[in-house]
Amino acid sequence: MKSRRFASLILALLLSVLAVPASAAPAADAPLCLPETFAPQAQTDCLPYGSAAYLARLAEMGISLPLKPLSATLVDQSLSESNVNYAIVNTMNEAGQVLQRPVFASAADAAANSNPTSFVKAGSSPHYVAYTSIQDGGGVYFTDLGWMRRSDLSPVQVRRFAMGLEFKSTPERPFGWVLEFAGGETAPFNAYTGADLRAPRSGSTFAAYDVIEVFDIQQVGDLKWYLVGPDLWLNSLQMRLVFPNTQAPQGVDNGRWIEINLDQQSLSVYENSELVFATLIATGLDGLWTRPGVFQVYEKHDSTPMSGDFSGGAGGYYYLAEVPWTLYYDQARAIHGAYWRQKQFFGYQGSHGCVNLSLGDAHWVYQWADVGDWVYVHDPSGRTPTDEEFAYGAGAP
Repeated sequence: MKSRRFASLILALLLSVLAVPASAAPAADAPLCLPETFAPQAQTDCLPYGSAAYLARLAEMGISLPLKPLSATLVDQSLSESNVNYAIVNTMNEAGQVLQRPVFASAADAAANSNPTSFVKAGSSPHYVAYTSIQDGGGVYFTDLGWMRRSDLSPVQVRRFAMGLEFKSTPERPFGWVLEFAGGETAPFNAYTGADLRAPRSGSTFAAYDVIEVFDIQQVGDLKWYLVGPDLWLNSLQMRLVFPNTQAPQGVDNGRWIEINLDQQSLSVYENSELVFATLIATGLDGLWTRPGVFQVYEKHDSTPMSGDFSGGAGGYYYLAEVPWTLYYDQARAIHGAYWRQKQFFGYQGSHGCVNLSLGDAHWVYQWADVGDWVYVHDPSGRTPTDEEFAYGAGAP
């Protein structure tokens, strides 16, 4: 009798384990789950298909609809303002000859074209002077070098802007900017529906300098593909990214550093080991690379002239007056404003080794940085030579 009771007890326990409650899975004729109420991990009495399943799949990738903008603030545009005017020195005549141009001690001498005290060296690279006064009916300009004739100068309209972003907390995922030009196309770019150049276009477009979060990255051939929305893909020719990383570079122990990503042509600033600023930059061209490494700011200048000679094959003599918001960190390499660079050329290599920023962005970084702050330069792609592979010079703008 006892054995029968024991057997009955065991059978009851087995049935209780194997039995599936009616509420654990919805019936086949149950209604579809409503997207706004469906919770993927919870038991429901509805079918998790259709819109609810689609939203659940997006949620797994960190995407929620409608898409929310990145929690960041555009840098104050007033940081790009300046009272400095610039002009290019015409060191090349119509015949293509490279000429030096005279500098005078007085407006009268300049107007008379007599008694020059010095000359702007000849060179095929641009020469910029800064001027503060115009006299003789506009015929002579007072520059940072002295008085010069208007006929030897071409005043330029400097594009004063900032594109940097300020953050109160570090974003959870990569983000970046849409570029103006990519692969023969001009923004706005029509996003692809898949990570493939052969994929159909989506009809959703992204304008130049749109700031977008990235939810997934796939490598397909030579291109990286970025998921920027539901079934919306842009590629690495069309965007430059920031990968937030609060892990301090080796040797940095105070939670403050500037990160320069040569592969992405982006700059990030960290304070208390949190991202506080990011923007697009232009670093050294191939052969004139910005050197990777960990450095420290050793000198600051509100503005400073820069000059040198690239006659060894990289453009000849150059002169750049009053380069603003300059932070020297590696020999002659510096982070600084580049008044000669137009907006569409940020996000691409383009300097002689320095880190070029827009005027407003350079001003922001200059105000934030102190002498002694760390500068971490790296190239995740591995394309930039290391010290052991390449004899780096002192660098230049």
